[in-house]
Amino acid sequence: MTEAKIDLDEAGTRLAAWFQRRMPQARDLALSPLKRPAGGVSSETLLFDLSWREGDRALSRSLVVRWPPSGFTAFPRHAYDMTRQFRLLQALQGTAVPAPSALGLEEDPAVIGRPFFVMEQLQGWVPSDFPPYHIAGPLFEASEAERQRIWWDAVETLGRIHTLDWRAAGLGFLGVPASGSGFMESQIARYDEVFALNGEALPPILARTRTWLLDHSFKPEHIGLCWGDARLGNLMIQHGRGGGVVAVLDWEMACLGDPESDLGWFAHMDWATSVGRSKSPFPRMAGLPDMAATMAHYTRSTGRPVKHLHYYEVFATWRMAILFSRIEQDASYLARSGNAKGFINWTHFDKLERMLAA
Repeated sequence: MTEAKIDLDEAGTRLAAWFQRRMPQARDLALSPLKRPAGGVSSETLLFDLSWREGDRALSRSLVVRWPPSGFTAFPRHAYDMTRQFRLLQALQGTAVPAPSALGLEEDPAVIGRPFFVMEQLQGWVPSDFPPYHIAGPLFEASEAERQRIWWDAVETLGRIHTLDWRAAGLGFLGVPASGSGFMESQIARYDEVFALNGEALPPILARTRTWLLDHSFKPEHIGLCWGDARLGNLMIQHGRGGGVVAVLDWEMACLGDPESDLGWFAHMDWATSVGRSKSPFPRMAGLPDMAATMAHYTRSTGRPVKHLHYYEVFATWRMAILFSRIEQDASYLARSGNAKGFINWTHFDKLERMLAA
């Protein structure tokens, strides 16, 4: 059963009333129309400006509201947990991890039709997925030296996430994995649940990879905060020459576990948006360090050698293939893209065959 979409005008009216209750001192409080910057199957993100008066002062603030998606979802609906995301952003404030400030949470769906939270709207640009940053956008237009600097800053940001003292930050609510191979067992169980939504048999290569991942699992050397969706397209970069990472975005898949899993996802997603595309692939952008240099830089910045990149890139390829298989269940996606079912996954299946053989 899908949920009805929220009327944005009505949501804006209700959201203004919600702010007024939380800001009784504010006069002439108003919201600009809610704007959806992009579609997708993650939590919906909408931008707006809040304006009000206090005494003789006219005040305003640019904000973001996030609520669970309506209609088709890639993950089970319980995965879109607004309270969890809000608590995580709160916990990151004052740490070395740049993230938007979480400003307010509403758990009662009666207010606008969904639970939601509000966070600050930061200024910057995000390396694009559509079209991929390898062929268009500010990163593509930058000099090779600037591209490399942004890449290194992204890698160092990953290191800051992974070396964060998660206990001191109060992140135990994310769930500490069981000892031994508990982290991977829980991760595989999560994607089993995703694929089960399809009501289909797991393709042979995905079933074989699942067995390989369990057979080759190990006890992580470090347990830390894992971003979960570690990719260049989820980083906001400061405008202007010399700008670095302003914020790490989209924490829906965050967990406590082996930080090297983020490195596998980072490497795979860069491949998947360039030479690994199922249609019209193209080379990686010139000026971006290769993965060997990337992992060496990560080791220098964290003091932690990368030991299991192959394993976690297999895992990243497998879970992305699971997600693609899920996305292909959405009839509206197939209609929009013009792709036949199975088309977006053939490069992932081919990569898994090659990586398992290696």
